[in-house]
Amino acid sequence: MKRVLAMIVAYNRPALLKESIEQLLSQSASDELDILIVDNSTTDEVRTFIFEHIQKKEIIYIGTDSKLSSAAGFQYGMKYAVEHGYEFVWMMDDDCIPTKTTLEEFLKWDNNLSGNYGFLSSKALWKDGSINRMAIQKKNLFIKVNDFTENPIQVEIATFISIFIPTKVISNVGLSIKEFFIWTDDIEFTRRISRKFKSYLITTSVVIHKSVANTCSNCAIDSMERLYRYNYMYRNEMYMCRKEGFLGLCFKAMQLPMHIVRVLLKSRDNRLKRIKCIFKGTKDGLSFNPQIEFCN
Repeated sequence: MKRVLAMIVAYNRPALLKESIEQLLSQSASDELDILIVDNSTTDEVRTFIFEHIQKKEIIYIGTDSKLSSAAGFQYGMKYAVEHGYEFVWMMDDDCIPTKTTLEEFLKWDNNLSGNYGFLSSKALWKDGSINRMAIQKKNLFIKVNDFTENPIQVEIATFISIFIPTKVISNVGLSIKEFFIWTDDIEFTRRISRKFKSYLITTSVVIHKSVANTCSNCAIDSMERLYRYNYMYRNEMYMCRKEGFLGLCFKAMQLPMHIVRVLLKSRDNRLKRIKCIFKGTKDGLSFNPQIEFCN
């Protein structure tokens, strides 16, 4: 067993997953690394695509019998890392492609910081080399990072698009919340960590996030087939704002009218359904109260 467990939650993007695995295997610090794939696919396509890596025992492959949610997949992976004695877990989606020195930079800054931090997060670029808008870290609840020339940059909120966490921190703060189902589990989890430990964006640790588009999630313009996801997003965000107290609730009170106006101005169809989704998710978040789980 090695020091670092790189964990990918995969779902039916086999070509991207294969590219991500191959980049992990070619890391400049690959001698520190084991690779875990948590496969949430409902078909055998992903397993077939990466069978050569499974057969060579280059990866640890866990295929779920039924589709786990994204949030449950990430929780499973970090729990696996803690309970199997890894020192660090490095988490990412299957469309996150590390560069050759992504892990080396994390380990360098772990040493520079003498291990005194909660999490380290990569700078994520999109396919054209611009900053990936979905993965921009936040210095606090309100302010995003906009200058990536410093290194490191203290942040409070990051996504699961390439995040490096000492397992001792997970043992301290608990696991991410699987009941979130999708979206915001990473935001809540990193905020929970940064309340206790200083955390950093490492701008020299770079990944390519090959999302379909370089845009943030937007209930006003997304397809109706994906609208159900926004029930979870608004519910989870409301839960998180409750935990932030007065400032968090003020933030939500300012955000909601802006999102409703955005639907009215920018949606081309089903405006009423989109607005109902926003209100329903927010209302559900007022009583949503999942329990934080801890590892044995």
